[in-house]
Amino acid sequence: MNIREKQEAWEKAYLSPYASLSSESKGRDREEPQDDIRPVYQRDRDRILHCKAFRRLKHKTQVFLAPLGDHYRTRLTHTLEVAQIARTISRALRLNEDLTEAIALGHDLGHTPFGHAGETVLNRICPEGFRHNEQSVRVVEVLEKEGKGLNLTKEVRDGMLNHSIALMPATLEGRVVRISDKIAYINHDIDDALRGRIITEDMLPKEYTDVLGSSIKERLNVMIHDTIDSSMNQPDIHVSKKVGDAMIGMREYMFEHVYRHSKAKDQEEKAKNMLEVLYGYFLSHPDKMPPEYVKMIEEGVWSPERIVCDYISGMSDQYSITLYEDLFIPKAWTIC
Repeated sequence: MNIREKQEAWEKAYLSPYASLSSESKGRDREEPQDDIRPVYQRDRDRILHCKAFRRLKHKTQVFLAPLGDHYRTRLTHTLEVAQIARTISRALRLNEDLTEAIALGHDLGHTPFGHAGETVLNRICPEGFRHNEQSVRVVEVLEKEGKGLNLTKEVRDGMLNHSIALMPATLEGRVVRISDKIAYINHDIDDALRGRIITEDMLPKEYTDVLGSSIKERLNVMIHDTIDSSMNQPDIHVSKKVGDAMIGMREYMFEHVYRHSKAKDQEEKAKNMLEVLYGYFLSHPDKMPPEYVKMIEEGVWSPERIVCDYISGMSDQYSITLYEDLFIPKAWTIC
């Protein structure tokens, strides 16, 4: 019995009856030999961690566009916080921690530059629409490894696709990531808004802080414990009505006072306009995109609009700004 087989045997003996066992995965689109050390979900976790799209998350907006400060969240730090929360909950519930972590690390790979502002503009101008959860799956199925994709298991891709609030993953591990995403962004967005002096702690509605707590630490503790307590030995992932209502209320408060706040969002229209101009330019000049995208257009499997969306959505904030400047901002003339 090799290391992987021992790990799979441990899962069968120890994990919850509601957990997703590595040995019972629905598999990959392309069959591969099993690894002698790592079960399938651990391999998926590693593939996501080492892919190019994951590295680009460090330069993509979470809430604040290109903030001047080292301590504001980026899409990468958000992803890591989601993974940490999700692993804590999964471990407590005896779910498959490898599957949970793989989904968490991959759930936002398809996010655009400038956060939801970029997603909004691409969804508006692309005839096929654009949603970051669907793009995350497209990244791992089509775009990574020069069109070969990462060949992840169906369970990981399902969790990535269905992590949004209106959707529901098939596995409990995916559902843990879905709620952990909300726990993470409610708390770290409050923290960033406090740091940015958009709000103060005493401005948060008392009806919600009385339930969730009056500090980041307290709120994380309450939400994580409530999820674990409400979901223990259950075939689904829940929060209590009291905590769930407070989370919804706090989220609505953040939309009104932070996410749509002029101080946080006063550069969004510029970012949207810039991405729209880039989209139009590359649609008219597809040969100016990198070779892998040009090849995709020549192969004709996907529409030019979709491929241009792929290229733009993969950009980091700073790369898109630099590219726009190179293409459209005149430079001072100098003697060579």
